[in-house]
Amino acid sequence: MDKVGKHSRKGRETTKRVSEPEPDYDEEVLKRHKNAQAVTVLGEEDASVKLLEDLVFGAEDDLVERLVEDREDGGATLLDDDDSSDSDVENEARLKVQPTRTAVWEDEDDDLEEEVDMTHRFRRDLAKSDAEAKMSKQKLQQRMKEQFQKAMGGMPSWAETKFKKKNKKKDDSDDSDEDGDDLMRKTGNFVGSSDSLPKGIIRMKKCLHANNDRPSKDRLTTVQFHPSAQVVMTAGIDQSISLFQVDGKTNPKIQSIHLERFPVHKAQFSVNGEQVVATSFRNKLFYIYDMMEGKVIPVHTVRGLREQRVKEFEVSPDGESLLLTGTSGYLHVLTMKTKEVVKSLKINGNVVGVAFSHDGSKVFTNSEEGEVYIWDMRSSKCLNRFTDDGCVSGTSMAASKNGQYLACGSAAGVVNVYSQEECMRQNNPKPLKAIMNLVNSATSLRFNPTSEILAIASRADDEAARLVHIPSFTVFSNFPMFQRKTIYRAHRLDFSPNSGFFSLANNKGHAPLFRLLHYKDF
Repeated sequence: MDKVGKHSRKGRETTKRVSEPEPDYDEEVLKRHKNAQAVTVLGEEDASVKLLEDLVFGAEDDLVERLVEDREDGGATLLDDDDSSDSDVENEARLKVQPTRTAVWEDEDDDLEEEVDMTHRFRRDLAKSDAEAKMSKQKLQQRMKEQFQKAMGGMPSWAETKFKKKNKKKDDSDDSDEDGDDLMRKTGNFVGSSDSLPKGIIRMKKCLHANNDRPSKDRLTTVQFHPSAQVVMTAGIDQSISLFQVDGKTNPKIQSIHLERFPVHKAQFSVNGEQVVATSFRNKLFYIYDMMEGKVIPVHTVRGLREQRVKEFEVSPDGESLLLTGTSGYLHVLTMKTKEVVKSLKINGNVVGVAFSHDGSKVFTNSEEGEVYIWDMRSSKCLNRFTDDGCVSGTSMAASKNGQYLACGSAAGVVNVYSQEECMRQNNPKPLKAIMNLVNSATSLRFNPTSEILAIASRADDEAARLVHIPSFTVFSNFPMFQRKTIYRAHRLDFSPNSGFFSLANNKGHAPLFRLLHYKDF
């Protein structure tokens, strides 16, 4: 092996296999190392460099294939037409190349299938028998998927994906087009109908009175829907509180409670819907009806309350306290747990309207002189104060559930709608809209839960009720429009939790009920 074989890049190479006796590897390695040094000194290209180029620029597959064949033939080497071998360093490197790659390390846990304990209370319902105390993670995922599809009545439409598969294979550009947006392959109207409430005409249906199963003998002062159940409550001068199931057809009575010598001025559900708070006209006494226990709890005295009567109140959004309206501009915060006053707020004049913000952190108050106060409930500080635009005498107030709007009613029948954000920042905010569809005092205001409708009414005249579309601030033209009077003088207004129903309490002892067809749920 005194001649170093060279490969010609232009000539055609042919190979033949020659069997040689097994060499002494220690002696061969030493001899090849010396030959490599000699070739390097003479300025020739090192064979290891050439081998590196072959590996980097694409000769790896051919080299591995040939080495595998050599091992199967008993360690044969490759020779060219001149029976000369490659350099010793190159042959040595080729003999050390492994045809396959092995893993550096193996994790024994990879072969183990993870099992989940099915006796846990969160997964107990997924097991079909007691034998399934353990279940693989993959099987548990499949079981949960099956249960979900069963509850949904099959796979939901948003989870269904449809891909068109072609029989013939195409190049990469065709595949990218196939996986492209489906909008490029279809024609038609891709703009769907909006979920927001349209203005102009509201689709509604008049239902049987909410209290048709037990109409009041005197005027109603309260109507309110239960915060979670499909139930409505009515109360009035006849000293009773009644609960009805709302189905729009028969509205059967659930229960009636009679309060002796206690004409109800206002009744309201607690936030969780388990209690009802009721106040009267000239009494300091008020009642709490616990529906879970079926008890009527009289509250004769309130510690720290120095008022001759308890009439108007509001339940805080967190359900922890009541905001009682006192005389001479006082507001008293009463805790529901201890039934005692923990703080008091004071404005100039008399309080005619109170509304909590959506999170209960702030409370808005309207005075008889038309001044609006914004209070921080935690610190009891007045955050801002301004005069209702153009108002001479204030009558009512309401705040939207989304925390965006604030409505102030006046004795002239004008309802100003403000932005709550502007009311917090400016000393003289301008209303977004002045609604002038009432000719009498605006005594009742109510936003629906989606803040798309503002119901306004006056108890000074019959049929003086309107539904205002938000945010266009236009009145729906088809309400009220019926063949005969049904609303009469409205005292309270309310929407169901998902705006599916609207009702009001009138002076005839009825609670007219309307189904708002735009909203699908109760």
